[in-house]
Amino acid sequence: MTTTLTPPRPARAARTTRTAAVAVLKTETKLFRREPAGLFWIMVFPTVLLVVLGSIPGFRDPDKALGGIRFVDAYVPVAVLLSMIMAGLQAMPPVITGYRERGILRRMSATPVRPSALLGAQMGLHGAAALISALLSLTVGRLAFHVALPHQLFGYALALLLAVLSALALGALVSALSRTSKVANAIGSAVFFPMMFSAGVWLPVQAMPDTLGRIVELLPFGAAAQALTEAAAGSWPGWDHLGILALWTVLLSAAATRWFRWE
Repeated sequence: MTTTLTPPRPARAARTTRTAAVAVLKTETKLFRREPAGLFWIMVFPTVLLVVLGSIPGFRDPDKALGGIRFVDAYVPVAVLLSMIMAGLQAMPPVITGYRERGILRRMSATPVRPSALLGAQMGLHGAAALISALLSLTVGRLAFHVALPHQLFGYALALLLAVLSALALGALVSALSRTSKVANAIGSAVFFPMMFSAGVWLPVQAMPDTLGRIVELLPFGAAAQALTEAAAGSWPGWDHLGILALWTVLLSAAATRWFRWE
């Protein structure tokens, strides 16, 4: 007599959940790739802006206001952060709130697919797109304008990871506070421009007046800009900047978890 052993119910349920999560990730990846506008603004636009500014002759000369480095050198970290801001504030929240608005998350709760799998897939895809954009900006900066690659590689990678997590946490909070995709666009746009300013899009953080610079460095992308610049120059990023990034990530994630609703 042959006895067929079957895994315990919790093990089967966990395996089913993992399989469903993988299926969600594959589906979301296909949908993500079908949005050329979103891919352009996250992955291409920051590098295009870097090329446009780097093509201005005066921006390729050393600037005393920037500590003797060129404007194009200071702008590479800005281009890196711009892709994260685009992903976290402009691209991800409307997608998640759109799913909630159409009742997709509510219907998913009655299936083996958990809504958290969809949220995780969205955060993973947008985070990966931002990191690819960062690598593209670094590569183009090096090849086109001879911008030195980061000398402190591990410190740069740590600052980059914390910056991505902070941007995604901010996007999750915007998604949590928005009942509809229109509200998500409105809140995202309201937060978008201050975050771009703090990242140095219009004026590098190094060139800001002392008081303004200290205030900006308390914001996630201001701290990230300084940490990336320090690592690019060969120094380990300041623990104060890394600590500010980590603190913002924790606070934003906690707030998003507190106020997020699946329905």
